[in-house]
Amino acid sequence: MHSMASSLCNNIFLLLFLLNVLSSIGPYPVAVHSAGDAPINVTKHFSFYNFSFSNNPRLVHDVKLLGSAKFSDEKGSLQIPDESQYADIRHQAGRGIYSFPIRLLDPTTKTPASFQTTFSFQLNNSTASEQAAYGGSGLTFIIVPDEFTVGRPGPWLGMLNDACENDYKAVAVEFDTRKNPEFGDPNDNHVGINLGTIVSTKVINVSDVGVSLKDGFVHRAWITYDGPQRRMDIRLGRANEEDYPSTPIFSESLDLSPYLNEYMFVGFSASTGNHTQIHNILSWNFTSVSQAFLRFPSSETCQGKILLENSTAAPTTEKSSKNEPPKSFLIFMASVALALALFLGFYFISRHRRNASKIKTSVETEIHLPRPPNKPRRFTFSQLSSSTRSFSEIELLGSDSRGEYYRGKLSNGSQVAVKRFSTQFLHTHGSDKKRLLKEIKVIGHVRHPNLLPVRGWCQDNHEIMVVYDFVPNGSLDKWLFGAGVLPWTRRFKVIKDVADGLSFLHTKQLAHKNLKCSSVFLDVNFRAVLGDFGFVLLGAESKQFESAVCHGADVFEFGVLVLEVIAGRVRDEKEEGNPEERNLLDYAWNLHQIDEKVKLVDRRMGSLINLEQAIRVLEIGLLCTLNENKGRPSMEQVVEFFLNMDKPIPELPRTRPVSLFPYNSANTGLCNTYSCTF
Repeated sequence: MHSMASSLCNNIFLLLFLLNVLSSIGPYPVAVHSAGDAPINVTKHFSFYNFSFSNNPRLVHDVKLLGSAKFSDEKGSLQIPDESQYADIRHQAGRGIYSFPIRLLDPTTKTPASFQTTFSFQLNNSTASEQAAYGGSGLTFIIVPDEFTVGRPGPWLGMLNDACENDYKAVAVEFDTRKNPEFGDPNDNHVGINLGTIVSTKVINVSDVGVSLKDGFVHRAWITYDGPQRRMDIRLGRANEEDYPSTPIFSESLDLSPYLNEYMFVGFSASTGNHTQIHNILSWNFTSVSQAFLRFPSSETCQGKILLENSTAAPTTEKSSKNEPPKSFLIFMASVALALALFLGFYFISRHRRNASKIKTSVETEIHLPRPPNKPRRFTFSQLSSSTRSFSEIELLGSDSRGEYYRGKLSNGSQVAVKRFSTQFLHTHGSDKKRLLKEIKVIGHVRHPNLLPVRGWCQDNHEIMVVYDFVPNGSLDKWLFGAGVLPWTRRFKVIKDVADGLSFLHTKQLAHKNLKCSSVFLDVNFRAVLGDFGFVLLGAESKQFESAVCHGADVFEFGVLVLEVIAGRVRDEKEEGNPEERNLLDYAWNLHQIDEKVKLVDRRMGSLINLEQAIRVLEIGLLCTLNENKGRPSMEQVVEFFLNMDKPIPELPRTRPVSLFPYNSANTGLCNTYSCTF
């Protein structure tokens, strides 16, 4: 005890010495600016007279299109949705974002930047007569923290998505032509101000000022925000009227600082629901003025950050620091008192623990017994029913041929996803429930960063359910085939994560048996985790034989998933189109045969893609779809391909070999052949 106290004293006196040194040298290491610093105004301005390529050769670099959006040369506009991309433009969402971040908050003083933006826009309803009386979901001017996500279609205006439910910093001014009572909309002709939520903080009925947003005319909006005063002014008028509207439709105090990061992206978002609408932005001007005190980059990393070089401020700060000995002395005395209190507390607690050690020995031993982390457990039907609000449709996340997924909240507050197997599935695929539950428990004890943890299971009321951790970003298919556009760097990371997870499963003599985009989930850091395992119901005679077959099926499905990620489209398109392109796997092999694989790469990713890397990954995907006796690699070999991207991979045959089994991207049945149910 004496030795421990002596060591603690030495550490405390060293700490006090350092505190004294720090307090004696003034505020330089910790202060970003002092009261004597004069702020510098940093101005950012850009202007688009129209959105025509002929007038704006740098348009594709300055404005990033996401989701269903395009530049219309015919109108010289930024158009959402893109009716040329989809035959049915219902339930589409898109964004047009200025490609470079704008400094909109001083992180030290929490003072928002001042900005002014004006833009002309036109909202055209569907030409279908039965829909002409209805508006689409509307258009927003948005300020968001990233440049690659697109929100939900329908009433969410492309503003918020499944990844943006908690503490999502976003600001929007919506021009809404659809009444959604659940969001508090007064009518189908209003302007709203949204702060981090789709429910408007302020709503203006523009019918009261004689404006109809869906009359087909071109309107112009002026949005002005005074950062230091925290006041917003919105004006609205016809674009062909030269006079600036004398009366604002909104002019009130509004603090945006809680909803801003230091750097944000500005632009427009729009969406459609059951009723469609074409949203055109015809011109756009934006100017911001922010106050900067920074000498060093802030903790937020962002290209284009401000480095202030103000040599005249140094003498002022130095002079200020010389007048601060009383403050330094108080800091020193407070530190001494705190250290003394810690020492006395540590001494009495140690003494108490030593006296009680005999009593607590058995308890301590029990607590520290080795236990699996997050050990899966059995849930009752009533527990899961309560957590999902009686399996309410509100909590329904999705469904497939095997059952339905529900979002649930356990009694301890943690969120889970509950897979409820359908009665039809259980009856159709066999009655070996014991083996099903055994495999669920085995998977539940496996832990890997790229595997979705299994929280537990339920066998009750003739029901079988699996409980997983809830992943807020949802499944990969929603990001690939929905309104958002994942950049190549994230897609490449997803593919590598999936390969790591599968390889680990195979080393444990386990298989996924249900690999597809909807069973790959993205966590808050966009790390891919494998879930929705295809638990086996029917047993094979030879477990070793079954394992080998299902491993081969996993590799094949991984190859098809790679093609989906690169192409940004589903493996088997049922809609009308070129019959030769409907089956993604066949189409990829045809492009390989004529050496035009680059055509498969998703063009929505734009120019920010490493084509050489994408083609190599595509070839790895094709290797995985070969027959096992014709060169299909193991997942361990696939991981090696990704670890050393400079190392050559086996050469692909010019044409795809004929499959030994009826197994292709439309029929995930190689494992079915041997009773491995997917």
